[in-house]
Amino acid sequence: MSHRDYVPQNAAQFSLFMQNLLHIVDQKTSGQAREWNHIPQDRVDALSASFAAFTEAFQTANDTPTHGNVIRRQEAQAACTTELRGFVNQFLRFPPVTNADRADMGIPNHDNVRTDHKVVTETVDFVIHLRNIRELVVDFWQAGLTSKAKPAKKAYGFFS
Repeated sequence: MSHRDYVPQNAAQFSLFMQNLLHIVDQKTSGQAREWNHIPQDRVDALSASFAAFTEAFQTANDTPTHGNVIRRQEAQAACTTELRGFVNQFLRFPPVTNADRADMGIPNHDNVRTDHKVVTETVDFVIHLRNIRELVVDFWQAGLTSKAKPAKKAYGFFS
């Protein structure tokens, strides 16, 4: 499973990502056919205002790419990203927002595939030594073995 961040770091891609997300959120939260009643309008407005501040800083940095303008754009993007993550985690991770809605917005869905559990049959013996004040040393080894050497890789099934 990839742990890649879903929020684009590139400013132009971030702008497109946010435009798409806000468009979908606006469609689902406004009008008479509101599908998402669980999102307060003030939170949508706060996210929109944060994106508007980023858009202004982004445009200024593109028009006049001074070091100060680039820093202002980066700070505005970081603030908008923080607002976005809170919004997504609070309102877009749960029903009535569907997996298809999240895919349309570019937000990854939770992985529901269970991973097989590997049964460990070895037991461990250990001894605890006091080295200094508030400092413990734990010596441990595989129980029943006379050697403390690292087991061969074949024992773990890597090359079987």
